[in-house]
Amino acid sequence: VTIKNIERELICPACKELFTHPLILPCQHSICHKCVKELLLTLDDSFNDMGSDNSNQSSPRLRLPSPSMDKIDRINRPGWKRNSLTPRTTIFPCPGCEHDVDLGERGINGLFRNFTLETIVERYRQAARAATAIMCDLCKPPPQESTKSCMDCSASYCNECFKIYHPWGTVKAQHEYVGPTTNFRPKILMCPEHETERINMYCELCRRPVCHLCKLGGNHSNHRVTTMSSAYKTLKEKLSKDIDYLIGKESQVKSQISELNLLMKETECNGERAKEEAITHFEKLFEILEERKSSVLKAIDSSKKLRLDKFQTQMEEYQGLLENNGLVGYAQEVLKETDQSCFVQTAKQLHLRIQKATESLKSFRPAAQTSFEDYVVNTSKQTEILGELSFFSSGIDVPEINEEQSKVYNNALINWHHPEKDKADSYVLEYRKINRDDEMLSWNEVEVCGTSKIIQDLENSSAYAFRVRAYKGSICSPCSRELILHTPPAPAFALMGSGGIQLEEPITAKYLEYQENM
Repeated sequence: VTIKNIERELICPACKELFTHPLILPCQHSICHKCVKELLLTLDDSFNDMGSDNSNQSSPRLRLPSPSMDKIDRINRPGWKRNSLTPRTTIFPCPGCEHDVDLGERGINGLFRNFTLETIVERYRQAARAATAIMCDLCKPPPQESTKSCMDCSASYCNECFKIYHPWGTVKAQHEYVGPTTNFRPKILMCPEHETERINMYCELCRRPVCHLCKLGGNHSNHRVTTMSSAYKTLKEKLSKDIDYLIGKESQVKSQISELNLLMKETECNGERAKEEAITHFEKLFEILEERKSSVLKAIDSSKKLRLDKFQTQMEEYQGLLENNGLVGYAQEVLKETDQSCFVQTAKQLHLRIQKATESLKSFRPAAQTSFEDYVVNTSKQTEILGELSFFSSGIDVPEINEEQSKVYNNALINWHHPEKDKADSYVLEYRKINRDDEMLSWNEVEVCGTSKIIQDLENSSAYAFRVRAYKGSICSPCSRELILHTPPAPAFALMGSGGIQLEEPITAKYLEYQENM
């Protein structure tokens, strides 16, 4: 495995950059030293903001652009904990596993520095910047390229400077040196709890290195420990076997990656196909709605035209009754006729028309109605059905409500059963009140993981409808047959032995809970 392929293992989960002085948390995840401080300061500021808002919401709190030194010193002190003035443990949210971990009374000072990870990160940095050489720290300008680094002196040297500062036959000649590096770590790992003691044991319960003082009288006194050499041998063997196993399964992993790529493509194709099918179904609904809309609008327009024509005819008849206009003017002209036979011939029909108009004046009735109540579209049922529109699969059986095991008082215990061969992930219990005029209100929904549920605070002397449907992933089963239950009247009064009054409740919430547990 080349060093370039392990970059994602060297990224801090908090800052998403390469680790810088990583610390090992109790959950065995690593995080940069600066990231731990920043997260703790953020939590501290959040708590202070909460306290400030509760004490005086009208005065805004000024936030500093960067952490102050007193806060950093306070965090570094043992026993620091947000929201506490006394030495207690520090709870820290690990960004790696997203769990709260206990840093102990020493806080950050009780964490080990992950020197192994730090060395690997440095190796990765050197591989990434292979063209950039590490220069000698002791050369006179211009410095020469270094050839080795001394771990004891924490400095890099060229060949000439190394001979000068590490002469043969001296103590410095025995120093440990490695290839050119900028990462210098201590030769001996010291205990963070007892800073003068070196690590020489491994706690199997806490899975962390400890010193002999931790075992004798510290936090690990009652824990099972082993020698560092034994732990080193055991863990190295396990890690080697794991690596050999993974290397041996390389071809299998590659084939599984290829299979996953095919599954991703198949999922993408099936998802697009499912979207197209859903769009087709909705377009059909739109077409039906557009057709019904056009039909309804045409019917309304036809009725409106017919009514307006009737009103227009009636209005013209009434306008004819006005003086010097229409019927009245014509009648006045007829009255000027002096020939009796001609007058009678014309006046008879005119008299009938005027008589009819006179009768209409006595009882005015519009020729048509202005209301279009008969043309109001009732979409309540369709709206309810569309509101329940969801994915449906005939492969999921419909759950059935058990009437015998379902009880009701002011609370309702609803039980249902579902075939064991097709057990659902969850259920949705729906209920609604039925009014006396048979008007049904909207459904209330409750998500349930089991096959029973208590519905509380029902009204007395009321009827309620219950139904349930099953969910398996995003697939929904049809609703079960509705069960109608009636709550009894308000509780009656019963006399107590001491003369007091007590409400009788034949079926209480505790009884329903007992039935549910049964």
